[in-house]
Amino acid sequence: MENLSIENIFYIIGTLLFLRGSLYLVKQKQAVIIERLGKFNKVSKAGLNFKIPIIDTISGNVNLRVRELPVEVETKTKDDVFVKIVVTVQFFVIDTMTGIKDSFYELNNPEQQIQSYVFDSIRSEVPLMELDDVFAEKEKIAQAIKTELSGTMQQFGFDFIKALVTDIDPDAKVKHSMNEINAAKRMKEAAKEEAEAAKIRVVAAAEADAESKRLAGEGIAHQRIAIANGLKESVEEVKQAMEDNVSSKDVMNMLFMTQHYETVSKLGENNTSTIFMPYSPDNVGDLQMQIQSSLLAIEEMKKVLDKAKNYKKG
Repeated sequence: MENLSIENIFYIIGTLLFLRGSLYLVKQKQAVIIERLGKFNKVSKAGLNFKIPIIDTISGNVNLRVRELPVEVETKTKDDVFVKIVVTVQFFVIDTMTGIKDSFYELNNPEQQIQSYVFDSIRSEVPLMELDDVFAEKEKIAQAIKTELSGTMQQFGFDFIKALVTDIDPDAKVKHSMNEINAAKRMKEAAKEEAEAAKIRVVAAAEADAESKRLAGEGIAHQRIAIANGLKESVEEVKQAMEDNVSSKDVMNMLFMTQHYETVSKLGENNTSTIFMPYSPDNVGDLQMQIQSSLLAIEEMKKVLDKAKNYKKG
């Protein structure tokens, strides 16, 4: 009985050791490479897995999560400006047996290989661009990096989600010059806006002045028409009173002589300072001729004003 008990104990211990060596657990988003006698045998996925003790061995683990790799590259642009460009690439192992196997065996250091391809891609793209174009075309640079990485790294079991140009850092002197240029541009834009505002104010003032003069001119024109109409009516009334025995010219002479004496009388009554004027009404003939000419133009002036009013209403 004692021998059987010892045998059973050894059997149980042996069974436990066997199970411990043959059973293994693989975590989520992990893959395990199993080799048999030194050669690749299989890929084990997440869960409880079995292998033959001693014959089968776990060679390594492969991470199936999406990973990020920042890469900093220093290069020179077409206009001879040194820049530091930081690129972040997102990549993952292709989740197939072939992809997992290739990612494990083909490259000793896949991150370093990815960095090398990023270096090569940036140093082939950026030297063809000027600094301003590098800032403007960073999406194009990122797409070129992703295209090259996807085309070359898939044979090693890796694929890429995205490449991002996260930072573009020119030389310190260049950054200082760029800040000065940007400040000058902002000042130029501000001066331009101020000049435009001043121009608008000047134009508005000129338009207001022109409108004021136009209205004043219309007022003077209406005043002159009223005066001329008054003279015309006075002439007609005198002629009717004289039963058309006098000419319009005689009536005008009489009116001007009367106006002349009335004006002189009023100036004397108001203690007005010295005023130079014709000593007799004979010299008002020129004014008479001007008034007569204006009487002939009354109708034309009315027509012009009527047309102007109709134009405004339209």
